[in-house]
Amino acid sequence: MRGDGENGSSPLHSRRSLLLATSFVFSAVAALAQTVPGFRAARPEGRVRDLKIVILSTMLADQGIGEWGFAALVEADGHRILFDTGARPDTVLENAVALGIDLTNVKEVILTHNHSDHTGGLLTLRREYSKKNPEALSRVHVARGIFWTRVEAGTTEANPMIAIKAAYEATGGTFIEHAEPAELFSGAWLTGPVPRVNPERNWSVTGRVKTPEGFVEDNVPEDQSLVFDTSLGLVLLSGCGHAGIVNTIQHARNSLRLAPLYAAIGGFHLFGLDDEKLTWTIGKLQEFGLVHFLGAHCTGIEPVYRLRYHSTLDRPRAVVGAVGASFRLGKGIDPLRLAR
Repeated sequence: MRGDGENGSSPLHSRRSLLLATSFVFSAVAALAQTVPGFRAARPEGRVRDLKIVILSTMLADQGIGEWGFAALVEADGHRILFDTGARPDTVLENAVALGIDLTNVKEVILTHNHSDHTGGLLTLRREYSKKNPEALSRVHVARGIFWTRVEAGTTEANPMIAIKAAYEATGGTFIEHAEPAELFSGAWLTGPVPRVNPERNWSVTGRVKTPEGFVEDNVPEDQSLVFDTSLGLVLLSGCGHAGIVNTIQHARNSLRLAPLYAAIGGFHLFGLDDEKLTWTIGKLQEFGLVHFLGAHCTGIEPVYRLRYHSTLDRPRAVVGAVGASFRLGKGIDPLRLAR
């Protein structure tokens, strides 16, 4: 059957060809831009060379336990980081065992924001692994605003991190708070709080937060992500992406360098977007040159399929995330059996 395009090509084929060409041009322009005087560019020796990310908590489970939460283990150039800690106290602990992963020598933790589906496992993990190694999970990186109160007169405190902070510090652990982008090690950057340049409302909370200027709508101002600068482009790891995936990518590119987005992994809170907002988001991801997408947690299943349909990404490169699924720089995504 012939399509509606010229030479028998279908509209979908033509659209994908155009997007592929656009992505190629974007990458070429980004590379050329780095030769322009004054262009902000990381040194080649300051880039991550070896990177693996394994999902330890999300809803879909090929191995272990599924839950509404997120956590991932990062292994990069000899460094190991636990990124978020899942929802239930024991989920990440049990999933790590099921996957044959030992977190005893992991010292650094990143919490992306205050919500309990990302912070619920912290105390259990710290207490359990510190029995073998007092330094295990002893440093937690957070962004400014994570400890701000979510309570007004006559109501109950809605921020779990206030109670968690005291209990965690009682174990000897330390919180490191970031108000701006920070390099954890060569080529690995925390975004810190992300400027809300585009009107992305990728959050579902309805309460208010007490900022230094007073109570305002709680748009999860402390939401942060982790970005790796690699020779193939930027790799974004997100917990929920409440700041908006487009806002986060733009912030990362402004803070690091105008490189293409090689991979986006984690939760991106796209499940509640209507068709118009989702189409806009997918278009932006294509403009950024996205090559791999592993959408877990609050990303939603339909948004991953929409991304695959409306972009150049095929089945191996646009995947619904599952417990145990992984991304390896230079090798791509291993979705395991269930999401393959």
